[in-house]
Amino acid sequence: MFAIVTIAGQQFKVKQNDELFVHRLSGNAGDSVEFSEVLMTGGEGNVTLGGSVKVQAEILDHLKGDKVIVFKKKRRKGYQKMNGHRQSLTKIRINAIA
Repeated sequence: MFAIVTIAGQQFKVKQNDELFVHRLSGNAGDSVEFSEVLMTGGEGNVTLGGSVKVQAEILDHLKGDKVIVFKKKRRKGYQKMNGHRQSLTKIRINAIA
């Protein structure tokens, strides 16, 4: 069974025991979170849109993603600008789709 769920403004296709990285969620490592905004569920040929399904997950860790370098340059003008960014992420494990 799988579900399409909205987590922190993004949509993910999840199954039980999946581990994924999402935008930073509030809570500590070991806390459980519940996502009620499920767009679709399916499995074994059945597809259900919406409904009263909830996805339960556990926060495993808070970390930062890889560094992304943003480099801007205008040729022959002597203009260069370099910026870096690291996204704050949360690693979660899907425990149940109920």
